[in-house]
Amino acid sequence: MENHRVQEMMQLMASKIRAIATTISDKDVDAFITEILHARRIYVMGAGRSGLVAKGFAMRLMHLGLQSYVVGETITPALQKGDVIVIFSGSGKTKTVADIAETGKEIGAHICLITSNANSRIGKIADCKVIIEHQRDEVKDDAAEFEIRQVLGDHKSFAPLGTLFETTSMIFGDAVISRLMEITKTDESALKNRHANIE
Repeated sequence: MENHRVQEMMQLMASKIRAIATTISDKDVDAFITEILHARRIYVMGAGRSGLVAKGFAMRLMHLGLQSYVVGETITPALQKGDVIVIFSGSGKTKTVADIAETGKEIGAHICLITSNANSRIGKIADCKVIIEHQRDEVKDDAAEFEIRQVLGDHKSFAPLGTLFETTSMIFGDAVISRLMEITKTDESALKNRHANIE
C-alpha cells in the first residue's frame, strides 16, 4: 500500500475539483441560479454527507436573506406550489430522497438536482440539473465499496465513497452563493448581520 502525505492528497483533490469545474455547463448553472432567485422558498436536502453539504448551502442562502429550509428539520414549514427543492445526491437515486422529491413534484415544487447521475430517478423529474462529474465507479452496494477497494488495493479514486462529489458540491454551492451576492449586490456585512449571534 502506497503512503501519501496528507498535503499531497489535498493537492490531488484540488486538481480533480478544478478539472470537474471546467465540465460544468454554464447553461445548467444559469438555470439553477434563476430557479433560486425566483423561488418563493428554498428547501434543501440530501442524505448522509451530501445532507451536510445541503445544510451548509441552506445556511448560506439564509445569510443572503433568502427563505431557506432544510427538509426534515422540526421547524421546516409545509411545502407549497412555487417552492424549490434543491437536492444534493451523487447517485440521484437514494430512496428516501427520491421519495421526497417525487412528493414535492406532485405538490407543485420545482426540483433542482446537484448530481453525478443525470438519468437517475430524481434526474428524470428534475426541472434543473447541475452535473458534477466524478470518477466514481458504479458499485451496487455502496456500503461495501470502501472495503472492496481496501481488499483489492484499488485506490484510484484516492478518496472513500463519494467524497469527491460531496467536496466538489460544497465548493460549487459556495461559488453559487458568491455569484448570487454579485447579482443581488449583497455585501459581506449584510451576511454578517444574519449570522448566528447566540452560539
